[in-house]
Amino acid sequence: MRTLPPSFYKKTTHWVARRLIGCVLRHGKTAGIIVETEAYTGEDDPGSHAYRGRKTRNAPMFGPAGRAYVYQCHIWPLLNVVTEREGTPGAVLIRALIPTEGLAIMRKRRKTEKDRDLTRGPGRLTQALGITLRDNRKDLRGPGLRIVKGPKGFKCRIARTTRIGLKGPAAKLPWRYHAANCPFVS
Repeated sequence: MRTLPPSFYKKTTHWVARRLIGCVLRHGKTAGIIVETEAYTGEDDPGSHAYRGRKTRNAPMFGPAGRAYVYQCHIWPLLNVVTEREGTPGAVLIRALIPTEGLAIMRKRRKTEKDRDLTRGPGRLTQALGITLRDNRKDLRGPGLRIVKGPKGFKCRIARTTRIGLKGPAAKLPWRYHAANCPFVS
């Protein structure tokens, strides 16, 4: 499978969020097809870490594109894909995958036999794939962490809804993209 080129990530955050659906996220010996994302932009997005400007924590959101932005949320790290041109904040949260490789490893990490619960939700996903804060700022072209083009036979209708877990004006923005009717969506 072919790794996505840097130019793929330099597009708008919404363009990337939609087109990541169907791509494959790989980390070590584990992998899955991306089926749910959320877009987070800069100063125009009250749900974004970049809403109040550049800080130490959110600095990866400002580029370069095609890098991982991993941060701690409650007890699990969450994986975001940095987008836009350098200096313009943008990131896509990877919310869910269809697990495809390394399922035994994922089951052990997640302590479950239910494949549907392995990667359904951004915290479960990072736990199952073994993604940690050490993966922050890593290039998504590998070798350990990478996103590649998806399988040719994978097709789905992409739905657009509001993001999950936000309050106030940010909760009303329809910036969540997911494979419609997919049981692995959170």
